[in-house]
Amino acid sequence: MRYLTKSRYKLGLECPTKLFYTNKNEEYANVKLDDPFLQALANGGFQVEALARLEYTEGHLIQAAHYDYQKAIDETNELLKQENCVIFEAAFEFENLFIRTDILVKKGNQIQLIEVKAKSFDPTDENIFIGKRGALVPSWKPYLFDVAFQRYVIQKSYPEFQIESFLQMADKSKTAKVNGLNQLFRISKNGDKRKDTLQLVSDFSEIGGVSVLSKINIDEVIDKIASSHYKYSEDFELEFEEGIQFLAKNYESDTKINFPISFSACKKCEFKHDPNKPQLKSGFEACFRTQLNWTPIEFNKPNLMEVWDFKSGKNLYTEYQVLLMEELTEELYPLKAEGGKISRTERQWLQIEKQVQNDDTIFVLKEELKEEMESWIYPLHFIDFETSAVALPFNKGRKPYEQVAFQFSHHVVYENGTIEHRNEFLLAEAGKFPNFEFVRALKKALGDKGTIFRYSSHENSILNAIYLQLKNSDETDKDELIEFIQTISHSKNDSVEFWNGERDMVDLCAIYKKYYFDPHTKGSNSIKAVLPALLRRSNFLQNKYIQPIGSIGLSSKNFDPSHRWLTVVNGAVQNPYKLLPPVFENWSNDQLDELLSDVEDLNNGGAALTAYGFLQYTDMTQQECDKITEALLRYCELDTLAMVMLWEHFGEMV
Repeated sequence: MRYLTKSRYKLGLECPTKLFYTNKNEEYANVKLDDPFLQALANGGFQVEALARLEYTEGHLIQAAHYDYQKAIDETNELLKQENCVIFEAAFEFENLFIRTDILVKKGNQIQLIEVKAKSFDPTDENIFIGKRGALVPSWKPYLFDVAFQRYVIQKSYPEFQIESFLQMADKSKTAKVNGLNQLFRISKNGDKRKDTLQLVSDFSEIGGVSVLSKINIDEVIDKIASSHYKYSEDFELEFEEGIQFLAKNYESDTKINFPISFSACKKCEFKHDPNKPQLKSGFEACFRTQLNWTPIEFNKPNLMEVWDFKSGKNLYTEYQVLLMEELTEELYPLKAEGGKISRTERQWLQIEKQVQNDDTIFVLKEELKEEMESWIYPLHFIDFETSAVALPFNKGRKPYEQVAFQFSHHVVYENGTIEHRNEFLLAEAGKFPNFEFVRALKKALGDKGTIFRYSSHENSILNAIYLQLKNSDETDKDELIEFIQTISHSKNDSVEFWNGERDMVDLCAIYKKYYFDPHTKGSNSIKAVLPALLRRSNFLQNKYIQPIGSIGLSSKNFDPSHRWLTVVNGAVQNPYKLLPPVFENWSNDQLDELLSDVEDLNNGGAALTAYGFLQYTDMTQQECDKITEALLRYCELDTLAMVMLWEHFGEMV
């Protein structure tokens, strides 16, 4: 029997057609690979679940293998014969529906269904699940419908049960009562995250008797989902029970549901061509051929799903059936200019017009860019941070999802043109809170002279977070470090205090968006998309970086002087990021970024975050640790060198 599990149910809610493609890995490409181990490792999900279980010392873990459905059901049914019990991974089936619950507490016929999530919540927020306008908050929908589906299957299996539904999550109002809380729950590198978590504590009192997790009753919301008061989306409008039966029936019969094209859902579709697996078909294209009668002609034309930050796409498709860039007019989508810089809509129209006209020339506001560059003071500092935010805090007194800054890279450009990879920092030692050492190292690296560059708002947000951590710390040099942070950053809008540093970091990404557009990036402003476009575009960069770094006077802390940053194969410039060895075997950085795209507080990509998780939570050999840290240092160095190359290209332009 093909069971509709809760993960398949959630996939079907996103788009029922996906259920047809999901089990056909040998036929259809899937660019968002499903790896529960890496997902749990990156967001600390296995730790949160282990901590939640610690509250129930009498709990029984269902031992059946993950896909041994019948054995899991039999084990569960046997335990449920007891008057009172607590079950981890309890299994239930009804017809061709199957679920496993995180925690099930049975007292007679009273059942607590507890879904454990690494997601965080603020208990003082009155609009956690229901927005001010009375609709479900979109980010919570997958979790709430998941629990509603679980409750439905349990109730159908055991009609006599009276079920209360809960989410148990990281509570941002709570603090850890012991140091190294997250280190008390580790995982075997090649293990099953459900069974091979290595707990260094056996009793709740060992973590101070108080958890950073809290349960929140969600019965009221689940009841309204079950009564179809809330629908998952405008596209999926079936009644709750009708929707389950619809998905289950078609999934069991392996019937392809030709669900109507949706701009938002199709844009995020994972069943698209994978360049690494050209032999596999695209489910995305199959849908468009069936639904819209697209031919290779339409597929070869640029469409509006590719446009940067295009929030109007859904309405334009719904109202006017506009999908191709060539179909858009200024009457439908007006251009709004802003003097002295490229506005958001100007940038979008630049992308549209250049792709439609097959125009690959760049657009630069040269005078404005030149004026901006003339305000920069040597030496120029280029920095990039790698960070994490964990559900279970590192230190006593810390709250869930406080920012952890574990790495930075630092390039310097001197007035005579010399480029130096001057500093780097990496502190990923298991159980050690790196933030204050991070700021001390950054302060020493940047000195007190020269303009500082970051790429995006991330670095400023991190320094704001560390500023608050320092304020609440007992560090002897905290006043000095706080003053340094205020010198090179600016306060966020929600900050109690206001500051705007005299050396406030310059956001090179914002500069790029304000003054420069390159159609080669296809609308992306990520440094990983900008760098290969620069190298394709610039004769100066090509002539320089095709040479060994030792020959061009470029220092490096992680590469041999013979290393060449630019490689040309069959006349095509290769992306330097693609030429670096992957942090993990069989996983590219792009795959990790895509896999972990929904992880809470993920700002700097999946590879670094996952690597940090491996180093923190997984039992590894020293050789394995060294390999991962070496890869982290190389990638971070390239991030800041890419910023230097962008600065060089700006100079070339003006």
